[in-house]
Amino acid sequence: MQARAYAAAEAGARLAPTTIERREVGPRDVLIEIDACGVCHSDIHQAEADWGMDIFPMVPGHEIVGRVTEVGSEVTKHAMGDRVGVGCYVASCGTCDACTAGDENHCPTWSTTYNGYEQDGETPTYGGYSERIVVDEHYVLRIPESPDTYAVAPLLCAGITVYPPLKDYAGPGKEIGVIGLGGLGHVAVRIAKAMGARVTVFSHSPGKEADALRLGADAFIATHDRAALRPLSKSFDMILSTVSAAIDVDAYLGLLKSRGTLAIVGLPVEPLSFNAGNLVGEARTIIGEKLAGIETKQEMLDFCAEHGIVADVEVIDIADINEAWQRVKDSDVRYRFVIDVAGSLRG
Repeated sequence: MQARAYAAAEAGARLAPTTIERREVGPRDVLIEIDACGVCHSDIHQAEADWGMDIFPMVPGHEIVGRVTEVGSEVTKHAMGDRVGVGCYVASCGTCDACTAGDENHCPTWSTTYNGYEQDGETPTYGGYSERIVVDEHYVLRIPESPDTYAVAPLLCAGITVYPPLKDYAGPGKEIGVIGLGGLGHVAVRIAKAMGARVTVFSHSPGKEADALRLGADAFIATHDRAALRPLSKSFDMILSTVSAAIDVDAYLGLLKSRGTLAIVGLPVEPLSFNAGNLVGEARTIIGEKLAGIETKQEMLDFCAEHGIVADVEVIDIADINEAWQRVKDSDVRYRFVIDVAGSLRG
């Protein structure tokens, strides 16, 4: 079936209207009419070929919320009219060690929602900057009815990116630092606070202090003032880096308690480096997280619904996507753009 969409024809090209082909609904598939799609910084990185893995034409978008409008004959998880979501991947092999362990996000042949291939290894995947999508029911998530459609969309990427390390390390009495108050960071603050942690935000933008405190942070540190870091030596159980820019790894390692953890979920283009002594000397750990399996993604959505956690969003018409991308690059959004797909592409 055909679907209207916005695509980048080549690396660095402006997004423009196009028509794509979606597969027919198979026995295990659901057809989703997309209502909203969040705008992730990784959409820009991939469309500009920053990460060296790109398939064009590219239809970005992996923070998808919509309604089921058709179900396959073997579908049992979802029904017509259900509000559902699709995150960063739409398929995996289902048989490897990662898949059988519930870590579909680590499947070596997973199918990313866009800029990837279906499981046949030949058919390109297209994302949520489009009016509809067909997805195997296993990779479709239930969206509780209470959260606002636009505000819940970013949880499909931003939420699930920060949730796993917070689930493992945050909790009552824990000291958690969050580097960056952007699309990921502002959600991380809300989730960490809901888990009972004390939260400190580290940001290079002093003007975000009021927002950090409004979101629930207990303290705010402007990182341009290096002197402000000194009293915090060995203070944190875990620090979560959500930024896509380079960070001073040694500076943040020094803020961790013995056996503390630096969790990196942002993806800087340039390599990071650190002094091994800052790691070994206090038995600290550096970890990375890449999304989560389907079961954990659903757990995150249910947790956020229970605690009233959504993203702060600015809703846009899809015709304004190129200007929105520039504003993302300029750090001029608080804190996530969400495309009104139903109103501006399907409407």
